[in-house]
Formats: sequence, C-alpha cells, structure tokens
Amino acid sequence: MKKFIRLYISAYSGLSQPAWMLSLVMLLNRMGAMVIPFLGLYMTEHLHFTLKETGLVLSFFGIGAISGSYIGGRLTDLVGHFKVQASSLFLSVPLFFVVPVLQTPFQLSIGILVLSLVTEIFRPANSVSIAYYAKPENLTRALSLNRMALNLGFSIGPAVGGFLAALSYNWLFYGNGLSAALAGFVFYAYFRRRKGNERLLNKNASQQKNALGSDLKNEAQVRSPYRDKYFLIFSFLCLLFAICFFQLLSTLPLFYKQEFHLEDSGVGLILAFNGFIVFLLEMLLVHLAEKKMTTFQSIVFGTLLLSISFALLLIHSGIWVLFVAMFIFSVSEIFVLPFTSTVTLKRAHKSNQGAYMGLNGLAFSAAHIVSPSLGTQIAANYGFDALWLSIAIVSLLVTFGFYFLRNKFRA
Repeated sequence: MKKFIRLYISAYSGLSQPAWMLSLVMLLNRMGAMVIPFLGLYMTEHLHFTLKETGLVLSFFGIGAISGSYIGGRLTDLVGHFKVQASSLFLSVPLFFVVPVLQTPFQLSIGILVLSLVTEIFRPANSVSIAYYAKPENLTRALSLNRMALNLGFSIGPAVGGFLAALSYNWLFYGNGLSAALAGFVFYAYFRRRKGNERLLNKNASQQKNALGSDLKNEAQVRSPYRDKYFLIFSFLCLLFAICFFQLLSTLPLFYKQEFHLEDSGVGLILAFNGFIVFLLEMLLVHLAEKKMTTFQSIVFGTLLLSISFALLLIHSGIWVLFVAMFIFSVSEIFVLPFTSTVTLKRAHKSNQGAYMGLNGLAFSAAHIVSPSLGTQIAANYGFDALWLSIAIVSLLVTFGFYFLRNKFRA
C-alpha cells in the first residue's frame, strides 16, 4: 500500500506551477459547462422548438466547434497562445449573456455558431500553452493533468446546471458566463508576464529537426499539417476513434435505458463511474505508461481496450457487464487521449504547434457531429448489438492503423 501511495504521489511530482495553474483555469472554465448538456432541453422545453429545429441548432454548434478548432490553431501560431486564450475567455462572457435573448431557430443558430466558435478557439491555444510551460519530459503528464481538470469540471458543471435550470434556463447561460469570466481573470492575472521554457523549447525543436531530417532553414519552410501525409492519416484514425468513443454521450445512455431499463439515476451512476475512474487513475497510469511504453504503444493498447469494452456489451448477463465494460472504456480513454496530444505537439515545429493542434482538434470536433447521428441510425435500424459489433470491429481496425503508423513517426 505504501508503495502504491508513493507511486501515486510521484505521478504528480515534477509538474511545474504554470501547468497546475493552466489546469485550474481549465477547471474553472469547464465547471461552467452547464449549457451543452441542457441545450436540447432548453430548446424543446423552454423555447418549444420542434425536434427538427433543435437538431438544426445543435448542428450549428458542431460547425462552430470545427471552425473554432481550425481558427484557434491558426491564430495561436500568428499571435501567440496567451492572446488567443484570454480573448476566447473574455469574448465568450458577453455571448453567454446574449444567447438567452435569441428566441427563434435562426437567431439561436447564429448565436450558438458564434458562441461555440469563440469557446473552441481556446483548446488549441491551451494545448500549445501546456507545451510552452511544461518541462519536455513531463509533457504528457501535464496534458493529462489538464484533461483531468476538464473531466472534473464537466462532472461539476452539469450538476450545478441542473440546479440552475430548475430556477430558470437563463441562469444556465449566466452561470456559464460568470465561470468563463472568473477563469479569464485568473488566467490573465497569472500568465500575462509569465515566461515559459523557451530555452528548452528551442533545444527540443533543434533535436526534433535533426530527428525528422527536415531541412528547416527558416519558418517559411516548416511543413504544414495539411501537407503532412502521415499526420493526416493519424488525424483520420483519431476521427474514427472519436466516433466510437463519443457513443458515450449518445447511444450508451439510450442503451442503458432501453435495453436494461435503468432509471435516470442508474444511467447517471454508470456515467459518473467513468468520470471517477478517469479522475482516480489517469495520472498514475500515464506516469506508468511513460516509464514502460512508447507513446504509440500506449495509443495502440488503449484503442484495443476500446474495442474490447464495446464487444463486452454483446454479453447480456447482468448490470455487472455494464460496469466492467465502462471500467475498460475508461482505461482506454486514459491510454489514448493524452498521448494523441503528445504525438501532435511533438510532430509539429514550435512555430506551427497551433496549426497541428487545430487540425487534430478538428478531427474530434467532427466526430461530435458524426457520432450521435451515425450511432442512433444504426441502433434504430439494426439494433444495439449490431452497433456494438460494428464499433468493436472499427476500433480493432483503428488499432491496427495506429500500430502500422507508429514507425512513420519519430515523436
């Protein structure tokens, strides 16, 4: 037990103070993530939109997220990660207060498009900021700490949002705006004059240049992520993984409800189990993976676990299967998501890390649009077993894809 505690503590040791502060900013920002889980209910229950109108507005949210990932990456390389993050946080505040005024499907579609675009430009800049402030040897753990804060924020946000929605749906937007403002003030106060590991970054970039064999005489010759063939393949594999992974937010709750007849509290308990496992084990498992495995070995192992978790859902022998499958699903998430960000940041040159993170983020944003519609269509037409079998097969193919791609990367 003492050995486990020491190992657990060592997983958090060595992380820089800025890495902890970036995670605090992410926690404060995502604690206000009250709008997204209740947006559909807001439109159908409060504004009395039809399901078709509601779906249209939600699709604009996805379009804004994709655009935000791309624009955020580009802006990060042009003006720097600090300005992009500060602008995203502070500009989102008035937008959250304006959205409740929009009452028609057309007005709300435009408002949600702009809001999601502004909030999503934060992500690529935030990832580049972590690479700027973290020690190179602790990059993946710093990314994991940030992701853990994001997960914790998403756990707290909907709980608070449910209470506020009971008072008034408008308070969902006001609460989100106030949370973004608080995150913005903390971020600006701490990071406005903060220097990063510039010397280490320059040294790392020089080593990366030699490792990749690139002839980078100046920044004009730096490879664009959109012309990086192997990174495009990598991002496509991330898209397929994310389409499978994001069933967590759409068809899995429906499966629990319709096939196992669980109450809302039971569905919430299994989903909360996912957040608990990730929060409890991510830093420890990432720390161990960094010691025992290469980056791509972690991704391959995690993707294989995703396939196994969905294959287990084909066993109809009790609720225990749902918890076992969710545990394996959660461990899969831990082994894949932090390391895909590490690959992306190390694949990029220091002058275009934002563009690389933007392209990779775009893959995950696109999955947010494709995953629910594709999953629900397969489940409706062919049943949940056909859906889980399809996802298990696709995840297995993605596993092989990452395995054969590993030698093309030197990150």
